[in-house]
Amino acid sequence: MEDNDFVSLAALICEPVRAKMLWKLLDGRAYTATELALFAGASTSSASNHLSKLLSNDLLKVDAQGRHRYYTFANEDVAYAVEALANLAQAGTHKDSREIKPKKGIEYCRSCYDHLAGYVGVVLTDTLVKRNYLKLTGDAYQVTGEGWYWFAQFGISKSDFAKKRRPLTRQCLDWSERRPHLAGQLGAVLLDLAIREDWFRKVSFSRELAVTSKGRGTLYDLLGISLP
Repeated sequence: MEDNDFVSLAALICEPVRAKMLWKLLDGRAYTATELALFAGASTSSASNHLSKLLSNDLLKVDAQGRHRYYTFANEDVAYAVEALANLAQAGTHKDSREIKPKKGIEYCRSCYDHLAGYVGVVLTDTLVKRNYLKLTGDAYQVTGEGWYWFAQFGISKSDFAKKRRPLTRQCLDWSERRPHLAGQLGAVLLDLAIREDWFRKVSFSRELAVTSKGRGTLYDLLGISLP
C-alpha cells in the first residue's frame, strides 16, 4: 500500500460521521441509511454522501430488500480495523488504573461484528486455550483434536468449515479487556450457537449481550467458568 493510499483510507474511516456509522455496524446488524443517519446525528442527504464514499472504497456493501437498502461491512477485515481503532482510543484510559471496577454493559459482554467480545468473550477464549481446545498460533488459533471433540457435542465439526475462504479462527484484540478474543468462522458459529441456545440474549439498540441464567450454568458445567 502506498503512503497516500493509507492516508486516504485513514481519513475516510476517521471522519466523525462515518466513524459513528462504522461503530454502529460493529453489532453485526444491517441498517438503512436513515437509521445510520440518526445514530450519527447527520441529515439524510449528508449520510447518503458519506455512505457512498464508504461503498465506493469497498468498506461497506448494500443489499436491497423491497423498498429498503441495508448497509453492512463489506468484509470482516473492516470490522477488525474499527475494533483496532477502538483499542487505540481506549489505551489512555488503562494507564495507571489501580482501581478494579466491576464490568458492566458492553464491556462485560457484547458482540463484535459476529463473534463474542468483552469480559465474557475473553474469559471464554482464555478457558478454551487453557483446556487445550485451542492453541495460539501467530495471530490465530489452532483447534486441537481435543477441541474438535469438544465442539462436536454442539454439532460443530471440522468438515463444516472446509473450502471456505474466511479464516477459521482469528485473534481479535478486545478494546475493553486489552486481550484477544476468538473471531473468524468458528467465533461466529459459536456466538450463533450461544444465542440460539439462549445462553446470551441481545439487548435492544445495543451491542450488549445479556448472559442468561442458563448461559451461566452451561458455561460453568462445560468449562468451569464462574461469571461474576
